[in-house]
This record gives sequence, C-alpha cells and structure tokens, in this order.
Amino acid sequence: MLCAAPAQAQAPDWPAEKCRRYAEAWSAATQRLGTAGLSPAFIAAHGAFIASGCRERAVCPRSTAEIAMADTMTLLALNAGMSGTFLPFICRAP
Repeated sequence: MLCAAPAQAQAPDWPAEKCRRYAEAWSAATQRLGTAGLSPAFIAAHGAFIASGCRERAVCPRSTAEIAMADTMTLLALNAGMSGTFLPFICRAP
C-alpha cells in the first residue's frame, strides 16, 4: 500500500496578504461610501500606506468624514482577520 506524503503547505506572506485585504477593503469602502469630506491629504496618505506594502503608517483622520471612514476601515480590517496594530491611523502632534 502506498502512502502519499502530505503536500507541503507554502508559508503565506501574511503581511502582503493583509495589505492586499486592506487595499480591497479601501477600494470597496470608497466605492460604496464615496470620498466626500475626505481631504486630499487623507486619501494620499492611504495611497502611500498601500503603496508601501502597508508599512508606512501615517494616516491622520481629522474631519468627521475621515473619522467615520477610519472607523469603517477599522471594522473591515478586523473582520478580515487583521489586528488593530496593522491599521495606518496615527496623528502626531505638530
């Protein structure tokens, strides 16, 4: 009797997968909710976060619409299996 060895699972690139999921969530959220009330700086910071492979965390929500989008993105990210520490939201004092 032949016994097949179990297939070796390739280790996933979890940071890249999280970034892919976040980028998909951002795209879906902006398509569904729109970008009204989001500043060009907020949108650009998200673009930079995703372009960096989700490493450069420097998105600061300031307006009511930006805070609402940050809340939405937090829920979407957590539902997609990411931790809160993955998120790009941080506001540094000037």
